[in-house]
Order: sequence, then C-alpha cells, then structure tokens
Amino acid sequence: MFFQLLVALVFSAVLAVAAPAASTAKLDDATITGKSVGSVQQFLGIPFAQPPVGDLRFRLPQPIPTYNQSFSATAFGPGCPQQKFVLPVLEGLPQVIVDDLFNRVYSAVFPSSEGCLTINVVKPASATLSSKLPVLVWIYGGGFEFGGTSMYDGTGIVARSIDIGSPVIFVSMNYRRLTGFGFLASKEVREAGIGNLGLQDQRQALRWVQKYIAAFGGDPTKVTIWGESAGAVSVSLHMLTNGGDTEGLFRAGVMQSGAPVPVGDIENGQIYYDSIVADTGCSGSADTLQCLRTVPYDTLKMAIDNTPSIFAYQSLHLAWPPRADGVFLTDHPQRLVQQGKIARVPFITGELCNCDDEGTLFSLSSLNVTTEGEFKDYFKNTFLPGTTDAQVDQLATLYPDDITQGSPFDTGILNAVTPQFKRIAAVQGDGALQAPRRLFLENTSGKQDIWVYLSKRFKILPLVGSLHASDLINSFFLGQELQDYIIRFTVKLDPSGTGLLDFKWPKYTTGNPNQLIFLDGLIPQVVGKDTYRQPQMDFLTQLSLQVPI
Repeated sequence: MFFQLLVALVFSAVLAVAAPAASTAKLDDATITGKSVGSVQQFLGIPFAQPPVGDLRFRLPQPIPTYNQSFSATAFGPGCPQQKFVLPVLEGLPQVIVDDLFNRVYSAVFPSSEGCLTINVVKPASATLSSKLPVLVWIYGGGFEFGGTSMYDGTGIVARSIDIGSPVIFVSMNYRRLTGFGFLASKEVREAGIGNLGLQDQRQALRWVQKYIAAFGGDPTKVTIWGESAGAVSVSLHMLTNGGDTEGLFRAGVMQSGAPVPVGDIENGQIYYDSIVADTGCSGSADTLQCLRTVPYDTLKMAIDNTPSIFAYQSLHLAWPPRADGVFLTDHPQRLVQQGKIARVPFITGELCNCDDEGTLFSLSSLNVTTEGEFKDYFKNTFLPGTTDAQVDQLATLYPDDITQGSPFDTGILNAVTPQFKRIAAVQGDGALQAPRRLFLENTSGKQDIWVYLSKRFKILPLVGSLHASDLINSFFLGQELQDYIIRFTVKLDPSGTGLLDFKWPKYTTGNPNQLIFLDGLIPQVVGKDTYRQPQMDFLTQLSLQVPI
C-alpha cells in the first residue's frame, strides 16, 4: 500500500499540469461546472450525501434531497479522516521522525476532513445525454484506514477507453474509512444499527449513480463496481449484502487483491471501542455513542490513532475491518458465501485479483519473530488468537521452516530478511487474502461468469516481490493489459478482445480453474491453473471459519 501511495503521488502530479477548460452538467435545478482535459471532462467533488458531522457523525449517510444551487466541480473534495501512519521496520527516534514527516507530507498532498462524502465523474467529452455509456465505479483501497479519490484520477482510464473504441464513464467516491469513523464496532453500534458506515456510504454513492449518471451520458443499467485491496473487499461485500440482491445498483464486479474477509461479529471490536470511549472521556456517559458524537474532532481522531493500524505488530488482524452487524452483513461474510447469498453477476477476480506475494508488505512489522517457537506464539496469540496448539502445529507443518518455500515465492534463499519473515508472509497472504478468494470461487463457480488472474510481476523487488497492490500499475496508473481487460469487461461483460492478435482470457470454473498469469519478461501473459497451495488454503479456510477476526 505504501508503494501504491508513491505511485499515486507521481501520477497525480503529472495530471495536475493539464490545462482545464469549462464543462457543465445539470443536476436537478443546479448547473455544475467541471473542466475539460483533452478528450475527457471531469466533474469533481460533488456532494452525494450530507456531511456526516455533528449529530450526523456515526449515523447512516443521509442523501441530499435535491440540488438547487449551482456550483463549481473542478477540484477533488477532501478525503475522509484516516489513520495516522506508523511505518514498519524502523524503531525508536528514527521511526518517530520518519512517521511524523510522512504524515505531514501526506496530509498536505491529500487533505482530509470529516465532511468528506463527495463523488467524482470523469466522462468522454463527446458523451451526450443520449450516449448511455457503461459506467465503471472505483472504490479505493487502504486497509479501511487511509486513501482517497484524489489519489486515483480516472482521466487516463477514460482516455484509454476512447482510444480502444470502448468508451466508459469513470466514477469514484469518498467513504468513511478511518477505523472508528467508518467501521466503529461494538455492542452499542449493533444496537444502534450503524455498523459498517463506510460500506453504507459506498451504497449511497451507488444510489446516487443510479439517479444522476444519465446527466453525464451514462447508463445506470450498465454499472460495474471495481476495487483494490479494501476496495476489492468492499466490492465482494456489496455482492453479499441484502441477501445477494444488487437492487439494480450494479451488473458486474472487479476485485483486485481482496475477497470476503474472514471476520466475525461486530462485538469483536469492543476492546477498541472501549479504548476510544476511555480516551475521549466518554466512559462516564450513560450513552457513550452519543457522547462520541459530541467529542471534538481532534480528540476523537487522536483516540482512534492510538488503536492498532494495519502496520502494527498484529498486522492483518485488523482492529477495524467490516464485521457482521446484522444490517449490512447479516452474518460472517464467509458464512454468507457458504450459504450462497451472493449476487449472481459476472466478475473478474484473482485475489479476487491477486498478487503472488500478498503478505510480504504486512510482515515487515513482525521482523522480531525469528524462531520456530516465536512463529507459533505469534500466530496463536497475536494473528489468530483462539487457535489451539494442535492447529498451530499443523500450520507450522503446512508452512515449514524453509525459506525457499516462503514468500516472495519462487525466490529461493533470497529475501530472507529474518529466518521467519518469508514463512510469516506466506501465511498472512494466504490466510487473509488467498484462501478467502478460493472459498469465494468454490461457491460461485458454475453459477456466474468468472475470470481469474495472478500477477507475478515485480518479482525483482527486494523483500516484497510481487507485493500487495503492485497490480495497480497494470490496471490503473500505466494503462497496461489489465486496464484494457477491465474496460472491455465493463462494456461487454467479457474482458477479452475480438481481434485476431488479442490474447484470449478463458473463464474459470472449479472443474477447469483457468487463470491468466501476468509475468515479467518477453512473454508477458500465459494461462495457468489456480491450484497452487491447495492443502494450505483448505486448512486456513477452516481455521478462519473457527476463529474469525
């Protein structure tokens, strides 16, 4: 994720030099003014819900009844509040200095605010009210802790769609994600019916698309939702909510490095909720949730920053993931998958689109784990608390103390920064990302069209290999093959091109588990089988069903 932030900074800076020209669109009684960049028009920072501030903090998103005042839409709105970065590896004073510098720079480049629920539309300049173009809705990632739409300008994607003769409209939205702001979790939250507010924000944005995208030349019946990391998890959870009924909000999905996560009930976050309540001085209140609505923003954010982030020692055992709340998620996501409560729409996936070495980035915070005993203790008491000694022993057998079998995979004795690093990375990547993907595929195969891929690019990167989020370069920022596949999928629900020289991406079924593999070198794409590490995946799936986060 740190890698993708650096790419986003460079990409955003390049696009900022483009000279804008005026463009307009009509929403209700309001005229909004955007800007033109070459063959593309941008309408940025449009409010899609009322600002979730004051008494609307920790409440479901409230729609805007009508637009009755014209406004400018030429700049991205501020991102939603996000977790303070605590970068892995460094310790002591150097870490404090680097973390402070990084957070200052990040906040300056990507400002945030609690009143952040805005949406962006990027369209071909040639699109008219009668164009009825397919719509690609982007949900950014960031571990449900950081990120924002200004990091992902869709201009390049729309321009590329025009170039290949398959024009689309690109939409992105901000959503409440900073841990407690968007995914507060406790018994109090369940009782109030306000769990998974970040997902509820996304759902409200999809309703906005249904109501207004025609004003930009889009077809509300041809919406594809696309996300990476936490955004991909979000896409999968939109496929699980409401008993699998899409409400007509989308007709297809694309998921990069994310699947229905192995999480449990919303009460599993009680310890973190209680910590925030204590740190904000709300412990003595008869209604702690209402008290949190009145706490000054800076005080609340500081309390949330004190809870573990994705780069803390517990890593992907996240403090604030989406959880079963009885409303958006009526049960644990993996149970809903097993029950078949899944939207039967075509989708592209790998982790649900994945990278070979998903766990390396998140294992940099556990470099102090160097022995067999420490490895077992870490997974029993930190990463998967609740596991038995027998289960941890089986885990250690399936992921042996052999650096040549760890992640980054297929790198032999290289990248073994500690004796256990590659082993931990293999377990974390498979347990949190790869195994949930396999479970999802097993319960959707034969019921809808599926395409799967694996990215093995960037293996030469030291320590991290084909790290989590590196497939963004192939799909979002540089316009390589995956971008074209996603554009074509949005238009015709099939990623393959029709030209004689176009590489054909075969569908996936469990009986014929085809997988498109992206490689470095002279042969950039091959077709293989998605069957690697099957015993390990099966064990981790069963384990996560017994001890969800």
